[in-house]
Amino acid sequence: MKAIATALDGVLILEPRVFEDARGCFFESWNARTFAELTGVQAEFVQDNHSVSHRGVLRGLHYQLPPMAQGKLVRVVQGAVFDVVVDLRRASPRFGRWHGVELSAENRRQLWIPPGFAHGFLSLADASVVLYKTTAGYSPAHERCLRWDDPRLAIAWPLAGVPLLSPRDAQGLALADAEVFP
Repeated sequence: MKAIATALDGVLILEPRVFEDARGCFFESWNARTFAELTGVQAEFVQDNHSVSHRGVLRGLHYQLPPMAQGKLVRVVQGAVFDVVVDLRRASPRFGRWHGVELSAENRRQLWIPPGFAHGFLSLADASVVLYKTTAGYSPAHERCLRWDDPRLAIAWPLAGVPLLSPRDAQGLALADAEVFP
C-alpha cells in the first residue's frame, strides 16, 4: 500500500497493492501495522459503517466534536463517489479549505480522514456502496453538519442537477455559523 498526500495536512489517499491474475484479484484493505507506518497514527477503530446511495445522493458534510471526534477510513466497494473533506481546525492554515477525490470500486482507493474534518460524498453511480471505519462511535449529541453548498466553501461538486439530501443534511449550517475545532 502507498500513501498519497493531499493539500490538507493529515488527510491521505491510500492505494493498495493489487495482485491480479486469471482468477480475479486480491489486496489488503486493512492492516494496522501498515496503516500506522503510512499515517503515523495508531488507529483504534471502534465502528464500521456501511452506506448504500443511489446516483445523485449527497451525504454530509458530517463531523463530530470532541470528545467524540472521529477519524474515518473510507472506501467504496461498489460504484463510485466524489468524496469531500473540509478542514475545520481553526488553528490550521488550511481552515475552511476542502479536498475532493473520486473513490471507486475500480480504483480501490481509500481516504484517511483524521479528527478535525467534515466529511461528505456524492454518489456518482446507480448504487454506490461505501464502507468506513471510525475511531469513535456515533454520538448524536456531538454530531454536526455543514451545508454542502456553503458559498464560502465553494465545493466543486460534479452535479448534473440538485442532489438528493436527507432532511438533516438539508439543515446543515454555514461554516461561519458552525461549531469547529480549536
